[in-house]
Amino acid sequence: MSTTHESARAAGLTQFAHVVVGIDGSPEAREAARQAARLTDGELAFVAAYDPAEAIVGGTAIGVPVYADEQAIRARAESALREASTVVAESGASTELVRGRSWEALLAEAERRAASLVVVGSHGNSRLGGVVLGSTATELVHKAPCSVLVARTAGADFPTRVAVGVDGSAESAAAYATAKALSDRFGASLWPVVAHGGRGVDRGDVERIVGAHREDSLHDAVEALLAAAAESDLLVVGSRGLHGLRALGSVSERIAHRARCSVLVVR
Repeated sequence: MSTTHESARAAGLTQFAHVVVGIDGSPEAREAARQAARLTDGELAFVAAYDPAEAIVGGTAIGVPVYADEQAIRARAESALREASTVVAESGASTELVRGRSWEALLAEAERRAASLVVVGSHGNSRLGGVVLGSTATELVHKAPCSVLVARTAGADFPTRVAVGVDGSAESAAAYATAKALSDRFGASLWPVVAHGGRGVDRGDVERIVGAHREDSLHDAVEALLAAAAESDLLVVGSRGLHGLRALGSVSERIAHRARCSVLVVR
């Protein structure tokens, strides 16, 4: 086994020691909190942000003044934190209320806490919409310094079936190590998928990572992994750590937006 693979496997076993969850009061955020509480094996922190730019009200007609009702949006964020803490009371999560845009607040908290995982709920934005509007999930997948979980609705026993993309790269070795650790921990089935329809796959490295226990698909990576996601409750993919325009169109970014199940992007 290569040194890269050994390091990736070791990384997978300690993937969830410090977890930060974005909370906004939505059902999607509460599901993100629940899944984060299931996955974490260390510290869990719920973070809610309130953006003063969203507090501007009034000005609907001539003579109607514009004013900022920052107290109202702060109160909503505080309420969202209390609600999330109630949903997963047994998790012992800490709470943090932050002034600013949600994705910036989550990135800052991830840096401050040396997080190993950031979790957000999926609000169903299309990939194009996420790119154009700067959705929280899009920004985190592109910019987070750690792994990112984009949570979608799952059963109480989540995760029960874990699919993982493998192409022989060091990034996919890290993804496989994490998926294997989760499979072992939760007694979930493990479904490695190797897509041969896109860029070249190093078969020797694939063998070293997963052996013969895998599905070989003739489709490209996105098609193959989306198909696996339709029959799984967690899909794990590696990230090459691209940023900015180079990240747009990456497999991990496209999968995170389009998969029907929760997606864990491993760094």
